[in-house]
Amino acid sequence: MFSNIPQTLVTLGLLALIIEVLILGCSTLVLLFFGVAMLLTSSLIYIGIIDANWLSTISTLAIITLLLTIILWKPMKKLQNKSAKTDINSDFATIQFELEKDLLPSTLYHFNYSGIQWNIKSTSAIDKGVIVKVVKKEVGILWVEPVNNTIS
Repeated sequence: MFSNIPQTLVTLGLLALIIEVLILGCSTLVLLFFGVAMLLTSSLIYIGIIDANWLSTISTLAIITLLLTIILWKPMKKLQNKSAKTDINSDFATIQFELEKDLLPSTLYHFNYSGIQWNIKSTSAIDKGVIVKVVKKEVGILWVEPVNNTIS
């Protein structure tokens, strides 16, 4: 293991990448940068740019890991934090009901559906007795609008 530095780096680099991607799901990024740095350092040894001794190998590995971290940290974090905004189509999309009291954007209106009490909200005022349809769902909140205003 210690006499074959480039092969050891390739093996450890691939192992670090596998652990980061498959087990950790690219959540830490530390092993990703370290694994790529090991593969790059191994390549530099194979090409002959750096000597195959542990001092130059560890120094090069540290420098490449630091550079990768500095350059790629923010872009990789942005990729991790990017969330897809998708509306969930479910049985809520077909709910229509008659309002039992006036609904104003500033007031809370409660509606029981499937044994759960939901908060009903609207962007505009809706009078009592109007048939409304659920157009958007949030945690504990159903957004509604009058049926005659919806485009099907």
